[in-house]
Amino acid sequence: MSALDGLEVRRTTTAQQLADGLSERIMAGAFGPGDRLRESAIAAELGVARNTIREAVRILELTGLVRYEVNRGAVVIAPTPEKIEALYTARERLETAALARTPRPEQLDAITEAFDALVEATRTGDVRAIVDRDLAFHQTIVALLDSTRLDEFFASLTQELRFYLTVLTRSETPEEVVAEHEAILDAIRLGDRDRAVAEIRTHVDASVERLKAMLA
Repeated sequence: MSALDGLEVRRTTTAQQLADGLSERIMAGAFGPGDRLRESAIAAELGVARNTIREAVRILELTGLVRYEVNRGAVVIAPTPEKIEALYTARERLETAALARTPRPEQLDAITEAFDALVEATRTGDVRAIVDRDLAFHQTIVALLDSTRLDEFFASLTQELRFYLTVLTRSETPEEVVAEHEAILDAIRLGDRDRAVAEIRTHVDASVERLKAMLA
């Protein structure tokens, strides 16, 4: 690898780190829907090159948290019922297809371990940790499809899902979070594929309706 290659890797890593930090600020409410992300101001605040901020913003655009508007530049997404439906429909299709399959023992172990980690996170009250473990649980379900490409596709959805899931988690009790996921796990453990699929649909549909109600 040449010195220039190394520079590119470091710059990309920095841009990803900045993108992660900006997404956290968006989810924390520092930037609201429709707000502009002023690259020059952010670069000055963080003491980094504007080009690196631009790369970070492009990463956020790929995740769906940011879009570019003519004469305004990068702006934070303004959620709409249609966007929520499209995102959660993609998620539901993946997870219901996965749960129509019978997990191998090691896959069931992975799902169980992910659930246990989620339960542990709810005890901390740390919303970020809860959301991380929640998404990890659902990632183990998608893994039942035995497709690295589908794993990657779901992972690409998680940044935008994280945005909405953070909003939902703040409105739920830890007990509610655990109960929703325990119902899914119980069906998987019992080998009741129809019930597992139904539980995922109920879980996803309830999330969509709650998000729509918040928008309204």
